[in-house]
Amino acid sequence: MTLPQDALWYKDAIIYQVHVRTFQDSNGDGIGDFRGLAEKLDYLQELGVTALWLMPFFPSPLRDDGYDIADYRSVHPSYGTLDDFKHFLAIAHERGIRVIMEMVLNHTSDQHPWFQESRSSRDNPRRDWYVWSDTDNRYRGTRIIFLDTETSNWARDPVSKSYYWHRFFQPPA
Repeated sequence: MTLPQDALWYKDAIIYQVHVRTFQDSNGDGIGDFRGLAEKLDYLQELGVTALWLMPFFPSPLRDDGYDIADYRSVHPSYGTLDDFKHFLAIAHERGIRVIMEMVLNHTSDQHPWFQESRSSRDNPRRDWYVWSDTDNRYRGTRIIFLDTETSNWARDPVSKSYYWHRFFQPPA
């Protein structure tokens, strides 16, 4: 089935949000994966689902439930391979189910190449892709989201010897 080219498809869509990790495990390792999700597409279609909203499934150290993305061009190995994703996507489309990927471009992991480059030198062009400071005093009045685990929105980076702004979980010391 070819998906209709309706620019307003979302107005009547029944969107089901899925965290691949927790949905259906196909290989018995206790972690959901794209093969498992593909196995359940008939079920989701029977429920009337017309679009699946996938939470981040990219490679990640998983310190922030996958939102700390290390590579936007691949799939976390626990969830399968890029070919597994492509197969899932093809059979979802065959059933008329659209797929929405949650790509949080402003929330990379400290392992992402952009962050690695930004910390390598104060002159690196990617340095401006993050908020850096020589002190942790800027933006003092800004709310800390996870007060139970974080004491600041700043984290000291040992490589650049400066602080970077983060609103979620910082890497372990």
